Amino acid sequence: MQAVHTADVAEAYRLAVHGVFNIAAEPVLDARTLARAVDARVVPVPRAVARRAMDASWRLRLQPTPPGWLDMGLAVPLMDTTRAREELGWQARRSSLEAIRDVLSGIAAAEGEPTPPLEAARR
Repeated sequence: MQAVHTADVAEAYRLAVHGVFNIAAEPVLDARTLARAVDARVVPVPRAVARRAMDASWRLRLQPTPPGWLDMGLAVPLMDTTRAREELGWQARRSSLEAIRDVLSGIAAAEGEPTPPLEAARR
C-alpha cells in the first residue's frame, strides 16, 4: 500500500489547481516495512481468515472499520507519481512511514471525530 501525509497532499492540491495527479510518498508500505516501522513482526494470515476476523470485530463494535475496507486495501494498485514530480515539482516532505506513524499516534490519542460504529460505546 501507499500513504502520504495530509500536509503533503495539501501542497499537491495547491500546485495542481487544474489537472489530475497521483500523490503518494515513498516507500511503498508492504507488510515487512510496516512491521519494522512499528516494531512488530509479520504473521501471515490468509485473506479469507483476516476478512472474517475483521467482519466479526466490526460487528462486535471492537473496531470502526467494516471488512469492505480490507477488500479495498488489498485491491488498490500502486500509483506512479512521476507526473506530479515532473510537472508540479511536487515531492513529499514526509515519508509514508511518517504519515502512518502520525495516523497511529492519532488513533492512540483518540484524536479526531467519533465514528458511527463506535458511537454507542462512548455513551
